[in-house]
Amino acid sequence: MQKRKKRKGIILFFILLLLLGLYIYKENRTIGVTFVEIQASVLPESFDHYRIVQLSDIHDSEFGDNNLELVNKVKVLSPDAIFITGDFVDRNRYDLEQSLKIIKQLHDVAPFYYVTGNHEISTNDDDHIKTELERLGVHVLINESVAIEKGQGEQIAIGGIEDPLSSNLDEKEYVEQAIDKTFKDVPDDMFKILLSHRPEQFNVYVERQIDLVFSGHAHGGQIRIPGIGGLVAPGQGWFPKYTSGIHKADKTSMIISRGLGNSIVPIRVFNRPEVVVVTLRSSTE
Repeated sequence: MQKRKKRKGIILFFILLLLLGLYIYKENRTIGVTFVEIQASVLPESFDHYRIVQLSDIHDSEFGDNNLELVNKVKVLSPDAIFITGDFVDRNRYDLEQSLKIIKQLHDVAPFYYVTGNHEISTNDDDHIKTELERLGVHVLINESVAIEKGQGEQIAIGGIEDPLSSNLDEKEYVEQAIDKTFKDVPDDMFKILLSHRPEQFNVYVERQIDLVFSGHAHGGQIRIPGIGGLVAPGQGWFPKYTSGIHKADKTSMIISRGLGNSIVPIRVFNRPEVVVVTLRSSTE
């Protein structure tokens, strides 16, 4: 009787292990969509309901043949702009052409805006990556901003900074200088959007009074513990603060994408790949 119970226990354990493995596999191959609404009194009325799709940390991943699962999901969302917030490629399995298929299939859907992550810099091929993206019409933002105009001449500024790995400066010092350069010709009262790969520099974004920041890098903490959050993130260590969702302080809101791909750690746990959809709302409140 004791042996039979032990055998049943072992069988049950392996069944549960198999089910967990299947769940994790499915979660890693299924793209989730997160909808966010940002209200701001300084946002011009012409940009009310302006929709942004954020794709981050793709890491040369593939969702369906030619990334059609991802492409079709973005098309259905009908964005006004698509932001890529770094780690478009992966330094460990570098396959630029695979990731460029996403751009080629979506370049007629909405304008693309892109900043580098640490992986682009680590390939030592970042100039080539930028050239190929620009050739496809992507706005590659290297410590610079562009003004977007709608309605009767109303404008917002979209800026982006190069990943700090490109510099020998201290990360915080570099981000401060990069932001100052990015928005040096932008009026103080203009609504400012910043693309920056590193969420751990949130305090700098707040100090520089950026209205809205799009970031990634943390992969949602890779393994998410229900009720606690992410387990570990680069630049933040164990139980990091900035891994996903919206973070606010003063006038600044930062949106962190959990990203789409993986790198050194090949799987996510309770952490589905994510496309973020942000709708801007003009508010007088």
